[in-house]
Amino acid sequence: MGNLDVDMAVVAAAPLPAGFVVVPATTLPGGVTVPAFAVARWLAARGPDGQLLLSATAPPWVRIGYHAARQACARAGVGLLTELQALAIAHDLAAQAANWSGGAVGAGRLFQGLHLGRFDAPQPPCAISPDPRERRWHVLSNGERIHDFAGNAFSWVFDDVQGDVDGIVAHGFAPDSPTLATPPGAPMQQGLGWWPRAGRNWWGRALARGGSWSAQDGAGAFTVVDERPRARRAYVGFRCTLAL
Repeated sequence: MGNLDVDMAVVAAAPLPAGFVVVPATTLPGGVTVPAFAVARWLAARGPDGQLLLSATAPPWVRIGYHAARQACARAGVGLLTELQALAIAHDLAAQAANWSGGAVGAGRLFQGLHLGRFDAPQPPCAISPDPRERRWHVLSNGERIHDFAGNAFSWVFDDVQGDVDGIVAHGFAPDSPTLATPPGAPMQQGLGWWPRAGRNWWGRALARGGSWSAQDGAGAFTVVDERPRARRAYVGFRCTLAL
């Protein structure tokens, strides 16, 4: 699998490489079915050799543009998280009671990770906030945990809904777009995050999802924003996937 380095202190269930978990096949509310796939448990980090690293102790690889993130994934023999895959994860975890502060689906808030501004940079997965509202992990329907899907750092995604062959936004958001139809509530409510209204056109931009350590209510599992593809932001990283 390319040049992907893995922290050897981390043990993953066979047959997946360490650091990956399975996301079950998911049918989104609009009827689109996303096949099962494997996703990195953490945001990608950068190893000392400049290659993609999955580690519980290294901070996310930020200050990297969208195209460079795709290239880093390709060199490692993995893929960049897609829009439909991100929506499948968000839809799955929003249906789990353990991910809601009130202990039941729809009760309280969906956990938003690091988002309250207690830190001044993205943190490694092992860092824990003293505030219980900033729990960093969500559990999937199969019991697997994924970290920093909301908060800490945004993640570039390949837009396979509104995007062109390179995953760059090519047309406006239709009312029935999975991007808009999948969230189970309204923007900026119950910790779901923020997303645009129908008709918004981010042509030529790349999508980034999740939120940053200081995004406040703008962080969330359903949050999606636009960035210039070549921008190298201190708050945008990326997450990799594997086909099953």
